[in-house]
Amino acid sequence: MARTLLITGASSGIGAACARVGAAEGDHLILHYGRNRDGVEAVADDVRAKGASVTLIQADVGNPADVMRLGQEAAVADPALPLHLVNNAVIVDSRASLADLTPDRLARMFAVNVTGAILVAQQAVALMRRGGKNGGGGGIVNVSSTAARKGMGGQYMDYAASKAAIDCFTIGLADELAGEGIRVNAVRPGLIETEIHAKGGEPDRLAEIGHTPPLGRPGTPEEVAEAILWLLSDKASYTTRSIVDVAGGR
Repeated sequence: MARTLLITGASSGIGAACARVGAAEGDHLILHYGRNRDGVEAVADDVRAKGASVTLIQADVGNPADVMRLGQEAAVADPALPLHLVNNAVIVDSRASLADLTPDRLARMFAVNVTGAILVAQQAVALMRRGGKNGGGGGIVNVSSTAARKGMGGQYMDYAASKAAIDCFTIGLADELAGEGIRVNAVRPGLIETEIHAKGGEPDRLAEIGHTPPLGRPGTPEEVAEAILWLLSDKASYTTRSIVDVAGGR
């Protein structure tokens, strides 16, 4: 059955791949973006060519007022909810040690990656509760990272800590919503071929360490997207409170 997918951070990488995979499966798409309008429009063009219905919503998920507006616009975009949420929007900063972590950097990192993700889920759950034949249902997949279990000391420790918070939030929210038929899971991507490495100031990172997972290569955004969309499908109907590593065994 076709789904309505609300995908945050859909202008590139894993979010864009989720949009393309979802479109191929007949899903209606609500694509969120922050600043990269050109990127999300290119994704929208691709999925519309596959016959998908697409709505674009701009919001800064680090701004609670923007997140509230995101929820309002999502409700207008598709009143035939429930929907499914790919909670993917994220930021990363340059490599840093503890001494380099400023209050401003930490505040922005956690505002987007943690508070923003929680508030997006809050909006999505409110919409899920309005929709469906029985007034509920839907699914959430939070996009975490294997950094959450590695710590990334001297590198991206603040980013790793934000993703560890997402793992904890996933478990708590799954417990809270299970009785309503809303399943909550997470994926932890490892080394994936996306722009996040360049955004973190290391555009050559995959060339240097992409061979290190046991499978001997980095993953693709599409491989992560397939796992996410499976978790949101009826094929995963007995799966909640799970965190799935998509990391080549590393």
